[in-house]
Parts: sequence; C-alpha cells; structure tokens
Amino acid sequence: MLPFSLLFAIVFLIPIGWAIYTSFFRQVTEGGGAYGGGELVNKFVGFDNFIYAITSDKFWAGIARVMAYTAIQVPVMIISALALAMLIDSYIVKHVTGFRLGYFLPFAIPGVVASLIWLYLYNGQISPIVKGLELLGLHPNFYGSNIVILSMANITTWTYTGYNMLIFLAALQAIPHDLYEAARIDGANGFQVAMQIKLPSVRGAALLAMLLSIVGTIQLFNEPQIMQIADPGISKSYTPMMMALNTSQGSITPSGDGTASAIAIVMAIIAGLLAMLYILAERKVNE
Repeated sequence: MLPFSLLFAIVFLIPIGWAIYTSFFRQVTEGGGAYGGGELVNKFVGFDNFIYAITSDKFWAGIARVMAYTAIQVPVMIISALALAMLIDSYIVKHVTGFRLGYFLPFAIPGVVASLIWLYLYNGQISPIVKGLELLGLHPNFYGSNIVILSMANITTWTYTGYNMLIFLAALQAIPHDLYEAARIDGANGFQVAMQIKLPSVRGAALLAMLLSIVGTIQLFNEPQIMQIADPGISKSYTPMMMALNTSQGSITPSGDGTASAIAIVMAIIAGLLAMLYILAERKVNE
C-alpha cells in the first residue's frame, strides 16, 4: 500500500490541504506611493474569501447555469446509457464487442479535444451539420443564448454516455441467467424480462452512475471554456469553475489563488451536499 499511499498523498491530499491553506489568504498591494507601485503580498484574511464567494452574484448565477445544465444533461445521458446497455445485452445485437467499443470510444477522447471537435461542428460557416440542416430549410444557431447550454450538454452526453453504458452493462451481465430461464418458463416475453428483472437489478449501477454524473457536471468547465472562443456571450464567470480559473489568473477581482481556492472549496461542499441529498432521496424512494 505504501507506493499508492505516497502517490495519493502527493496528487490528492497535499493539493487539497494547500488549497484549504491558501483560501485564508488574499493578494494585496503593500508599499508604493502616490503614483502607485508597491508589491503584491499574501495577507491573512480569515473567511473573507469564502464570504466573497457565497455572496457573489456571479457565483450564484454560475451555480444556476450548472444546475440547469445538470437537470437537462444527466437524465438524458443516464437513460441513453441504460438503453444502449440493455440493447447490447439483448439477443438482438450481433457482434457485441464492436458496438461496445464504438459507444465507448468518445470517452477515450480528451474533453478539450471533444469540445474542439464540436466547436467545429457548431460553426455556422463550416459545419457540415449546419449546412445539411440549411438544405432542409432549417437555420440553427447552436450559440444562441437559449441554445448554448443544450449545445454544451450534447458534448458531455456524447462523451460520457459510453462510459456509463459500461457501468450498466457490467451490472446486467452479473444477473444470474437462471432468472431469465425461470421467467421464460413462466411465459414472460423479452419486454417483461427487461422491465421486471433487468431494470430492478441495475438499481445499484444507476445510483453509481447518477452520483458520478452529478459530481462531474457540477464541475462543468471544458465545454464553456472552449466554446467561449466562438461565443463572446459566455462570460469569464459563466460557471463557478471558470470563475475560479479567471480569478486565479487575475481576470476577475479580487484575484489570486486564495479567492480561487475558496470558490473551489465551496463548489466541493455543494457537490458533496447534492450527492448526499440524492443518496437520501434514493433510499427514501426504495423504502
């Protein structure tokens, strides 16, 4: 366990500890005269960075966008992943390995690269999708103020559906085949087997997939950060993670690592609370 523990501490525990430590400091200018000058120093400010984060209109506007994004994207992705997994697990599909690999391949593409691919496919000047739709008399604007969040959700769904499909597929393949045989002897058809045996058996996998998706989408960053290249309407504080990055780089005031760390920590707490609420709600429903 020692090699793993050391690596885990270096890449996970120590950065978290450092982020918590820096969140209590803020960069301020000291010295200088009437004409400016001075130097930036880290000053202990207690919980001021956290107070700034939780009282910032930009922060909560970003939270609202992320929540809307999660409410749209996660259900579509989970339902699509479950449908694909059940299709592959059925007797309808031949050459299962090829389909399984094909659905999973988008997950192997880095998130930034995937966003750049879709940035091209959303471009009204060069996109084959846009040009094809225009031939049908449709004129989509994937960067419209009411559409852009759906465009981001599409990128994430395309990337992660195959990953979640594998979670469901593993759960489906772990179901004892004796249950299928017993159901067929009792006269159950394929649809009844799927609804009465398969779906109840993947409830644990669905909980895992939902938790991972909620924690992942609350950290929305790659898609809006890349799409900002083509859409100036996406602000530097469009999501809390973008706000943290631009705060650390000095694009948003107050700037510095301390304020950025506080924003990230508040987001981590919110993600944890959402995960706990989902678990409690799931248990309540199951009871």
